[in-house]
Amino acid sequence: MPTPRTVVIAAFPGVELLEVTGPAEVFSVASRLVGGDAPAYRVEIAAARTGPLPTAAGISLVAERSLAGTGPGVDTLLVAGAMDNADGRYRAVIDPDVVAWLTAAAPAARRVGGVCAGVHLLAEAGLLAGLPATTHWLTAGQLAEHHPDVEVDPEPIFIRAGRIWTCAGVTAALDLALAMVAEDHGPAIALDAARAMVMYVKRPGGQTQFSVPLSLQSSTDDRVDELRRWIDDHLAERIPVEAMAARLNLSVRHFARVFRDCTGRTPADYLEAVRVEAARRLLEESARSLPDIAAASGLGSVETLHRAFRRRLGATPAEYRRRFRPHATAR
Repeated sequence: MPTPRTVVIAAFPGVELLEVTGPAEVFSVASRLVGGDAPAYRVEIAAARTGPLPTAAGISLVAERSLAGTGPGVDTLLVAGAMDNADGRYRAVIDPDVVAWLTAAAPAARRVGGVCAGVHLLAEAGLLAGLPATTHWLTAGQLAEHHPDVEVDPEPIFIRAGRIWTCAGVTAALDLALAMVAEDHGPAIALDAARAMVMYVKRPGGQTQFSVPLSLQSSTDDRVDELRRWIDDHLAERIPVEAMAARLNLSVRHFARVFRDCTGRTPADYLEAVRVEAARRLLEESARSLPDIAAASGLGSVETLHRAFRRRLGATPAEYRRRFRPHATAR
């Protein structure tokens, strides 16, 4: 029986309610969609002390764990945050208990994320040094001023830098959690979770190239959704437009029109985008060689990989790997 992934959300008195409950709901919905005898995720709230935890919304949550009692076995560690404006300026609240705990607890987690102003706590714990990061635009200046070693970008919804994730305003926590679900269980489950929560699964414009996209957006044609899932499972293969059209029993011209109406992309553009996304993940998460990554993602050759990366990300694969997996050694 698969073991549930433990997600611990670190919080403190006065935390923003949705920064805790938003990601928790995404993981809960995903668990139900994955199914099985055991839940896919087990979500717990941790604070300095167990028991009632007041939030900025005036609603109390319950911390099942104390920070000190949170031992090994945490898969995903999220840090919620809070802001105050006592002097007329919005400032991120820095909770010393959470910061001190993070220094010891974060290295043992597979994945660490800062939610909105919670990103500041990651920075205080030294987890963002030398990395790109985003946070709520109201406190991005504070983050850049106090942590000049962090590459602060206030525009993206969220940024992934290896195992460290950061996100902007409170609702961006939902996008971040959906991206984590997509990483764990595939984009189809993330898409279904977004549909169940009546979310619009699409990156808005203005995001930088290093944001992690949820590339699947709900369409009005279930056949197109099924085709995109099939594409994800066959990226390493040659997928001509004729083969895609045949799967929907449509002519090439009719298929191209239907696909663009449903996705906003041509089939060729979509196919290259998901292949670049697959290659990007392999560069972040593995030390595989560029020829291996080009083949596994379906881009075929290192030359094609380079061209696609420069066109879509403005960087070479090697530059991308150095930035987001600086200690990797390619075979």
